Amino acid sequence: MESLISLVNRIQRACTALGDYGEESALPTLWDSLPSIAVVGGQSSGKSSVLESVVGKDFLPRGSGIVTRRPLVLQLHRIDEGREYAEFLHLPRKKFTDFALVRKEIQDETDRETGRSKQISSVPIHLSIYSPNVVNLTLIDLPGLTKVAVEGQPDSIVADIENMVRSFIEKPNCIILAISPANQDLATSDAIKIAREVDPKGERTFGVLTKIDLMDKGTDAVEILEGKAYRLQYPWFGVVNRSQADINKNVDMIAARRREREYFASSPDYKHLAHRMGSEYLGKMLSKHLETVIKSRIPGLQSLVSKTIAELEAELTRLGKPVATDAGGKLYMIMEICRGFDQIYKEHLDGVRPGGDKIYNVFDNQLPAALKRLQFDKQLSMENVKKLITEADGYQPHLIAPEQGYRRLIESSLVSIRGPAEASVDAVHSILKELVSKAIRETVELRQYPSLRVEVGNAAIESLERMREESRKATLKLVDMECSYLTVDFFRKLPQDVEKGGNPTHSIFDRYNDSYLRRIGTNVLAYVNMVSSSLRNSIPKSIVYCQVREAKRSLLDHFFTEIGKKEAKELSNLLNEDPAIMERRVALTKRLELYRNAQTEIDSVAWSK
Repeated sequence: MESLISLVNRIQRACTALGDYGEESALPTLWDSLPSIAVVGGQSSGKSSVLESVVGKDFLPRGSGIVTRRPLVLQLHRIDEGREYAEFLHLPRKKFTDFALVRKEIQDETDRETGRSKQISSVPIHLSIYSPNVVNLTLIDLPGLTKVAVEGQPDSIVADIENMVRSFIEKPNCIILAISPANQDLATSDAIKIAREVDPKGERTFGVLTKIDLMDKGTDAVEILEGKAYRLQYPWFGVVNRSQADINKNVDMIAARRREREYFASSPDYKHLAHRMGSEYLGKMLSKHLETVIKSRIPGLQSLVSKTIAELEAELTRLGKPVATDAGGKLYMIMEICRGFDQIYKEHLDGVRPGGDKIYNVFDNQLPAALKRLQFDKQLSMENVKKLITEADGYQPHLIAPEQGYRRLIESSLVSIRGPAEASVDAVHSILKELVSKAIRETVELRQYPSLRVEVGNAAIESLERMREESRKATLKLVDMECSYLTVDFFRKLPQDVEKGGNPTHSIFDRYNDSYLRRIGTNVLAYVNMVSSSLRNSIPKSIVYCQVREAKRSLLDHFFTEIGKKEAKELSNLLNEDPAIMERRVALTKRLELYRNAQTEIDSVAWSK
């Protein structure tokens, strides 16, 4: 089971290294899910002495006022043999064998984070101690609770410390080690007061009484230690700290532990409790309890880690890849993003995504409706036919058939098809532009680069404008070709007069009678309808060939050519993204690394053991 505490130790170190201190933020926190033991006590409660006694070494800063100004994550590792040493997370691969230097480094590292202003910080210091005289255990030493700010500290320091302590111990996975001096009324204990607030039933709280040997004569702490004065779910622990004289004389901690055992064993008041008193027993019980809690939390921790990894990966995918550093990488990145956009655009046209069907609606509904609205039969009214036939004859009436009149009637009708043809070109262009906007919105990578998004949009619209112009020319040419050359076979198949030249007994002016003009109008209308029907089929072909096909084939070709000529600085400008997104991606990447490390650590432990 020792591997369980080591597991949490490793994950805690990873949390600190990657910026997870359990503070409230927009990022998921793993720290808060890890079982831990937080040491809470007021100033001068003997908190530091308890920790040093558990470790068996002098290593904590001492002095007046608030000495502990940052959480100290103290990870104890039992080794079978060898020299005791300490390591700090912020000084990897540096071993401290002189514990006086450990004390100095704690002070220096605190000052590096907080300055010498006596401020506090929630960023923890990680200290690992390897010794044959410790049990496997992790304790978090928190700043001592105080009631008055000292010189050089803001008035808010009292509330700041209390809020920091509360932020650690209110977590359901935190075991509270409440340190109270026995020579003071327990009702005034800062540690018990704040522990009661967050753990009113005492389900997570271990009570520790210090300075038992300093109680007034005639008084004792038996009722407290037996759990009668203040009941907790777990038994109270009593410890006897070294005196200030012992500290000044550098009395050996091992000898101090021996004297502590002797005190409880020889005391008439406490000898019936001696088997569960003292700092050694405290360390063993905390280690055993921590292992039990960790084991019970493992399944939930595994589930949380897996779920959070999936969520972090999903958000990083939405945010997109980080920008390459070199010009070649930037160019490749831009090209890849543009290809992604181009593929999405094609999918809209091909029906994989919605939108392309609107183009078919132009050909199947809008164009036929526009041709129908031209009302060729009204254009070929008797009055209009007579007018154009007469005008076409000029000063000399036609002798056989009014060919010029036919041509003018046909051309005047066919030329009106230019309007619906051009409108169809514009309608398809509008749809293609709309699909550009839609494809840009759906290209995830373009969301993070506003400059590139604008450039790609502008380049696509410019290409569509060129395609529209080519399509307009080609489509109107189809109409103009019908106007410029009439299909002779159509007229050859028309019924002729009884006498091929007409009836010679009639006057030439008889050719302008209503029957004759009506027949001309009917013939012209039939021809115009035939051509209109043909154009109804050929205009869509022209538009698809010049616009839709080209949009699929070469929408960004010109942009690709231009982008290849840009300098590195210009490419960088295109890939400028919102600084908030960049910061978020970096933070998410670090947090994802933390959770993946944790998953590896958890999976490496054989729970069956």
